[in-house]
Amino acid sequence: MFPCIEINLLKLKHNTKVICDMCKKADINVWGVTKCICAMPEAAQAMIDGGAICIGDSRVENLKKLKNINCKKVLLRIPMACEADDVIRYSDLSLNSELSTLKSLGEAAKKAGKKHDVVIMIDLGDLREGILPKDADGFVKEALKIEGIKIAGFGVNLTCYGGVIPDENNLKELVDISLKLNEKYDLGIKIISGGNSSSLYLLADGKMPHGINNLRLGESILLGRETSFQTRIYNTYDDVFILKAKIVELKEKPSIPTGNIGKDAFGNTPSFKDKGIRKRAIIAAGRQDIEPLNIHSIDDENIRVIGASSDHTIVDVTDSKEDYKVGDILSFKMDYGCLLKAFTSDYVKKIIIDK
Repeated sequence: MFPCIEINLLKLKHNTKVICDMCKKADINVWGVTKCICAMPEAAQAMIDGGAICIGDSRVENLKKLKNINCKKVLLRIPMACEADDVIRYSDLSLNSELSTLKSLGEAAKKAGKKHDVVIMIDLGDLREGILPKDADGFVKEALKIEGIKIAGFGVNLTCYGGVIPDENNLKELVDISLKLNEKYDLGIKIISGGNSSSLYLLADGKMPHGINNLRLGESILLGRETSFQTRIYNTYDDVFILKAKIVELKEKPSIPTGNIGKDAFGNTPSFKDKGIRKRAIIAAGRQDIEPLNIHSIDDENIRVIGASSDHTIVDVTDSKEDYKVGDILSFKMDYGCLLKAFTSDYVKKIIIDK
């Protein structure tokens, strides 16, 4: 069935091992992050087999899929109070930044006869989740009054929203805040989580601040590249996931539409450059399934995506040396955003291969 994604678990395990080995040399452990692939259990197991010490995901619904994976699970998105019971049931640890939510988690943990570990997130400039540094001391003081939870460490998120790149200064600030609070309140923390795949370049450059002992890694493992500068990671695969789609129309047409141009289906006003008559293939996947401008042909460097609607993607094949026909399959690598959308779509079949 098409469109589909082929998932190579051996390559995924290999990528995980390469990156975990690199982190281990700096005394950093890795949480494998599965949110981009909707917590596919087979992929999560490949990460664990490759050396990740636990699996992290942003949704409780995804963590439920992993109940048969023998590892600890982390809820990466700060929880909603209304899901506290499920957070306690399906995760061993969660990232947090609100006292009211911690109170809900504490009540749920006591009800379940458990002690729930939490990592307190510190906002160091990216302006997504986290407590501002000036408020961290007061937050911890109040959090320690809540029964049913234990502060296991501190963490930061960078790059995802504000594009702020992790560096020696902001990660050193995280270490300093963590150690200061750990000493003042005798917390016995075990985790100082220095972010996601955007922090990996610091390891490669030998600039990771001492004290960072955890990274939450998804993109680097899945796609073989770090996030900050989109640099390929040595000895990893960038084709763990391959998108395949069939050609449903193949015709020569003008490169400029005929008629008055208004808004397209997504509210944008398209513009076109006259390149004359071009040979265009339509593949049976669109913006409901993928990010069309974030796919890259594997087999043919001479084809180019020129646009898409909800269900169709138009590819210019004029310069290709291949003699394409209706029914032929085109294969693509995907960027992170496209992989995320394709895995979320029920219309894109997922096919596991082990070779």
